[in-house]
Amino acid sequence: MTATRGRATARRGNALPRAVVVHHLDHALAALQAAERAGAGVLLLSPEGFAGYGGAGLFAAIVADASRQHPSVPVLAMLDCAESPGLALSAFRIGLRAVRLGARPSARRRVAAIARKLGAEVRAARPPALDLLDVSDIESACRAWFAGAPARRKRAARN
Repeated sequence: MTATRGRATARRGNALPRAVVVHHLDHALAALQAAERAGAGVLLLSPEGFAGYGGAGLFAAIVADASRQHPSVPVLAMLDCAESPGLALSAFRIGLRAVRLGARPSARRRVAAIARKLGAEVRAARPPALDLLDVSDIESACRAWFAGAPARRKRAARN
C-alpha cells in the first residue's frame, strides 16, 4: 500500500495504477470519475516540470479537492520535479508521497533514501499516461483510458 495525503492506494509490487496527466482541477475530477466508474485506482501525474512553475502546493490542492469529491477512489499523486532535488524534498514536506525526479543519479539516490524514510517514492521516468492537454472531451477520453480502449497517450520517457 502507498499512501498519498492519508489515502491508501493498492499496488502490486512496483506497478502503478493508470496515470492521467492533470493540468487543472477539471482534469483531476474527470480522471477520478472515470476511475470510480471502472472500479480502479488512479495515478494523478502533474505536467512535466510542474513543481518548478506551478508548485507542490497547487498540485496537492488540486489532488485534495478532487479526492474529497471522489472519496472512494484510491489516488496516488506524482509531482514532476524535473531536475530539482530541492523541489522533490519540498513536495515531501507538504505531504506528497511520489515524485518524478530526473536529476543526476547520485542526487536522485540521496533523495530516494530520504523518501524511503518518509514512506515516499522517487521515479526517474514518467509512466505512460493519458495527457489531457488539448483534449476537448476529457470525460470521454478518461472513460476510454480506464476501459482500456485506445486513447491519446504520452509515451514514458526512457532513462
